[in-house]
Amino acid sequence: GPGVITRLWPDPGPLDNDGLAAAYETGDRSGRHLRMNFVTSVDGAVEVGGFSAGLFSCGLSREADLKVFGLLRMLCDALLVGAGTLRHEGYGPIRLDSYRRGWRRAHGLAEYPTLVVVSSALDLAADNAALAQAPVRPIVLTHAAAPTDRRAALEPVADVLAVGKHDVDLAEGLRRLAERGLRQVLCEGGPHLFGSLAAADLVDEVCLSVSPLLAAPGAERIIAGA
Repeated sequence: GPGVITRLWPDPGPLDNDGLAAAYETGDRSGRHLRMNFVTSVDGAVEVGGFSAGLFSCGLSREADLKVFGLLRMLCDALLVGAGTLRHEGYGPIRLDSYRRGWRRAHGLAEYPTLVVVSSALDLAADNAALAQAPVRPIVLTHAAAPTDRRAALEPVADVLAVGKHDVDLAEGLRRLAERGLRQVLCEGGPHLFGSLAAADLVDEVCLSVSPLLAAPGAERIIAGA
């Protein structure tokens, strides 16, 4: 039925919540691991009507896709997202239900993952709900040449880390996150951040949900840039 996850290989059969978590676990959490998660249409579109959320509204696939989406947030130490995606997709504070919070506590993790936003221009409002109402103090990765007034405006609600002189050095940013114990990183995009991470050879894994929809030409793919 809707929302049921069935493993095809190996050991075919339905997966309950614990089985699904075990299937997506990365193993040794002491090592660094960056996982990308995207949903796409059959013909490769990353959005419908200008929003990636449009791909989740396709009948029976919706509940299963959202279950995996929520599960991956449960497993990560940090949730990495580009500032443009944060604004465009209307991100709110990262909340987890009681099962996911309990799973994290049982596995020695903080109750919530840390939101990490990548922003070169620091074009973020300090009262953005994803930052101001976050259950864990967020982190913003920027560079040394970012506007100082915007940095000062964000510092009351987030830790602002300058990594790189004139551009965000993503490799250095991930290293700084690991120093804080944030080694298991889930990135939800957008496509330009994915492209930058891939160009720097920083992506370890891609999780891709394929929604049973033909979106037709015009939409972006899951990766963009150089």
